[in-house]
Formats: sequence, C-alpha cells, structure tokens
Amino acid sequence: MRSRLTDVARMAGVDVSTASRVLRGESTQRIREETRKRILESARTLDYSPNALAQGLRTSRSRTLGLIVPQLDNPVFSSAIYGAEKSAAKHGYSLLIAHREPGATDAVYHRLSHGNRADGLLVASLDDDGLLREELEATRTPFVLLNRQLPGSRYCVVLDSRAAAAIAVDHLAQMGHKRIAHLAGRPGGFNAGERLAGYRDGLKRHAIPFDPQLVAVAGYTAEGGAAAMRGLLAQKPTAVLGATLVTAAGAMAVLHEAGLQIPRDVSVMGLHDAPVATMLYPTLTTVKMPTDVMGELASDLLIDLLNGGAPQPIAPLPPDGLIARASTGPAPR
Repeated sequence: MRSRLTDVARMAGVDVSTASRVLRGESTQRIREETRKRILESARTLDYSPNALAQGLRTSRSRTLGLIVPQLDNPVFSSAIYGAEKSAAKHGYSLLIAHREPGATDAVYHRLSHGNRADGLLVASLDDDGLLREELEATRTPFVLLNRQLPGSRYCVVLDSRAAAAIAVDHLAQMGHKRIAHLAGRPGGFNAGERLAGYRDGLKRHAIPFDPQLVAVAGYTAEGGAAAMRGLLAQKPTAVLGATLVTAAGAMAVLHEAGLQIPRDVSVMGLHDAPVATMLYPTLTTVKMPTDVMGELASDLLIDLLNGGAPQPIAPLPPDGLIARASTGPAPR
C-alpha cells in the first residue's frame, strides 16, 4: 500500500503537523536539525511522496505547468520541452504538453489553465500578436513566452537568432560565397525578422549587396523549405541558409532532385542543431542554439512568478557556435 504522512510521522516519532512542515520545506518553524533529518530519512525509507491532488485542493495550486508548442516534430521544441521538464522536476512541478497549430481556435490555453488547472503556461506560438494576446489575456493565468516577444508582455525567453544568422553568413562568405539565399520564416514573425536582420548584417559585414530575389518565405516545415528552394533555383545561388534545420533539410532534398551536388554546386546551412543534422546527406552545417536552456530558464522564471517573485527579464541567449559539417564548402569557381 502507498505510504501516508501518518506513517512517516510514526516512524520518525513526531506529530503529523511537524512531519508535514518539514516535507513541505517550510523554514518558518524552529525544528531541530536532528528531527528534520529523521523525518526526511523516514520519508525515503517508506518511499513517501505527497498527495499532489490533496495539496492542490487545500492550496488552489496544482503544481502543474502547461507547455504549448506549435510543432511536435520540430527539434527546436522537443529540446525546449526537455529543458522545461528538467526545471519543473527540480522544483517539484509536473509538465502538461499540448500542441496547437498556428491560427487554431481550439481554446488550448483555456483548457490547460482551467480544465487541467495548470498554475501557469509556457507558450511557444506562431500566431500573430493580436490573436496570441487575446487568448492569453482571457485565461487570466501567469505565462512566459518561449522564443518570441509580444508587445506589452514582460516575460519571455528568446534566442539571439539575429546573431546566429550573421554567424552563418560569415561562414559562407569566408568561403567565397556571394550569392547566398535565405529561406525565411513566417512573414511578420519575431524570429523571422531577427533572422532576416542577421542575414543582412552578415552580408553587409562582407560588402555583399542584399538581393531581395535571393530571399524566399519557407516557414518552418520541410515542405516549405522545399517549395522555397524550387523557387530559388532560377536565381542560381551558390549557398543557402535555412531559417531552421527542418527547412534546410527540405531545401537539400530539392537540390538532390535537381541533380546539384552539395556542397560542390550549392552549400547549405541551417539554424539550430539536432541529431538529425548528422543523418542527412551530406551532414548539415548548423549554428547551434541553446534551446534546452531556453526551456529550462523559461520554466524557472514562471515558477518564480508563481511563488510571488519579481524576476528580471532575461536577455536573449547567444548562440552556442558554428557546427561545421560536410554540407558547406568553397564557392564554385
């Protein structure tokens, strides 16, 4: 049978209220260190874990966070989920994960915060600012945004995508590439704008004129990357920078179909890194980003808010650096 708090108290030789205070981590009551250790050891021996449901009914807190992502097959979000789960477990919280397609009207934010009683929300979204703000405000639940900003919202944790795109262009330009195409993200999106700005920063740094015909909207899917690459073939780029690893993979498939060799004819890069980059042919050069750290810090920040803290906003997280693989090489002569 599952051990109860009364069992722990009996083994430790204390009353139930003392055992409860120690196991909740309360420090307001003076309890001898010897007694505290005895209670904790009794809880370990009995494999005791608090009844979260009962605690939630008493405190109106479920110790659960909701995490909403727009794609489940994107390595960026799977890595962020890993980081958020690490933080939640460290603080004694559970994590509920929900998928919401961009532009959907399935009330997922309300369902998690009210139906599942999540104390707070971690939100990664590709929705436009107006729709996202309207739905989040309607929940009246604390939230932290992942990898995007929302005007008027103080708390978000973002990656420095602008710096990452500039690093990628530096790498390609240093190998002699001047016709560098960019598979851009969602028009009007925060990250798409940051990546495009970084792409232009890199071009400017190497005195390469910006050519709008070398920029095509790909979104964040392999299908989008493939479609954008087909449209760019006529521009004869010697290198391609995908906004994400997934769009770069879609572009590579089209280049193979067209009979072009990577990197002899066209070099390809993607932003973000994941094991799948080593499974592509040839292996994909990327700029690695701390997506797991982003998820962990966002969860830490949200839990701090839920516990009455006033955390400072977190600065954009810098890239982890270039991961050079076989998909990039010197510009063709």
